[in-house]
Amino acid sequence: MVARPEKPSDIHRTHGTLPAYYGLDGILDEVKVYDAALPAERIKAAFAAVKPGAPDIAPRKLPAVDFNPGRFGAFTTKLKYYPGWDNLWPVDQDPDIVVCFKDSPVRFVFWRGTRYSPAWVSENGNWMTDQSVETWQTAGAADPKGCFEHMQDRHCRFSHVRIIENTPARVVVHWRYAPVSAYNTTWNVDPKTGWELWIDEYYFIYPDASAVRKVSWKTGTLGDTFQLQETLALLHPGQAVSDLLEKDYVAVADYSGATGGSSYVENPAAPPYGPFRWDATKPFTIQQYQFKSKNKPFIFFEPGNKMSLRYENLASYGRASGCNHFPVGQARCDGRTTLTSDKPSHCSSFPISDPVMHAAGDREFWYALYGMNPLPLEDLVEFGKSWSAPPAPVFASGAPVSGAYDRSERCYKIENGSGRPGRIDVALPGSAAAPVVNPALVIKNWNGEGARVLVNGREAGEAKIAASAKLDGTDLVVFLPLKSAARVEIRILPR
Repeated sequence: MVARPEKPSDIHRTHGTLPAYYGLDGILDEVKVYDAALPAERIKAAFAAVKPGAPDIAPRKLPAVDFNPGRFGAFTTKLKYYPGWDNLWPVDQDPDIVVCFKDSPVRFVFWRGTRYSPAWVSENGNWMTDQSVETWQTAGAADPKGCFEHMQDRHCRFSHVRIIENTPARVVVHWRYAPVSAYNTTWNVDPKTGWELWIDEYYFIYPDASAVRKVSWKTGTLGDTFQLQETLALLHPGQAVSDLLEKDYVAVADYSGATGGSSYVENPAAPPYGPFRWDATKPFTIQQYQFKSKNKPFIFFEPGNKMSLRYENLASYGRASGCNHFPVGQARCDGRTTLTSDKPSHCSSFPISDPVMHAAGDREFWYALYGMNPLPLEDLVEFGKSWSAPPAPVFASGAPVSGAYDRSERCYKIENGSGRPGRIDVALPGSAAAPVVNPALVIKNWNGEGARVLVNGREAGEAKIAASAKLDGTDLVVFLPLKSAARVEIRILPR
């Protein structure tokens, strides 16, 4: 332990880092004390005489999430990292949330170590998370504080999660946070009211290991300097980038099938790869990270997305590179370059997207569809089209129902005008341009306990059907695992 607080080495911004106490985590054995400094050769000889083995310290890997409840759903838990870190937290049981999928080994994890920013975890323990809404003060500001983001909330003072909906057909998790600096100050504080920027992120999660991320904030609180999205692959201690990622580390595409990507190359600053420019964005809408896993993380953005791609230096591919102030780090620091693989870190922070922004009422928001699965890129394009340009629903003539597709929740929202359970017929005219892939339907004011679902005249045995009770009535949520480029006839009947 250092005798007085000091700033860590290799920081990105002096004004974004505070001095802190820190120490080395290790094991001492056969301690000897000398009254003078020993020459290097004598230390080397003493070491050779003892020949110490590897210390008995368990690797500080990110939590293993290997339990399998055998069904889709959200589960509260208390994930373990290692005792020294775990014991810092003054929390009781169940501070974390893990979403499991019946037909996939993938896990979706909301953990204190990532400040509750959710992470997709593959079957072999590879983690992918994402940046929160971020803003910053420059060095030229009157009182610069560095970055304001979820990463700086190392005690989760301004970050929490809760389960909103938990059914066999859909899970909804709410993550609420205020971007903070290393000084624990919040962003854009109103001098009259004391309120500042707060972010609400809703995750609409479905049984096929995908989730819409909807990010919103009160209009006028964000300001003009911000970044909305940044892909963050996480490294375990002892893991090099080459253990996690293929050399061609990201594949990108749009919904017409045009493709591209980024790689680790000898000289990323030289043509044809660079130099990198923030204004040189591409209109790609799909990204797939090339994990060395069967299941790979992906993101679908809306048409109109602007994506920044960057080639990485091949010299950093065979080692732990990137930054290690996040995750798990407790230093009050908004950026530190990784020099060795002694603790978790994040790497390859590109692509970074500028997604389409929306406004409604007093809120601004954006959304994208995230997930992790084994699909090749060409199949992801078809999946993405079913979300970005789905077929419009067709209802039976004269029926007391209406509705449309809601891309921000990845479902058809149907209003049951009768207010009681009754037959609902809806057709989805799928096509090659607008395929039907694992559609979800939410019937408002169903006000019944369950339903039967028929697809093209046959009982939909694989359908996930659940009643979701609200204060103003009970909705019906239906998830249908099917894929079609033709018309799909759906009939919903009360039990």
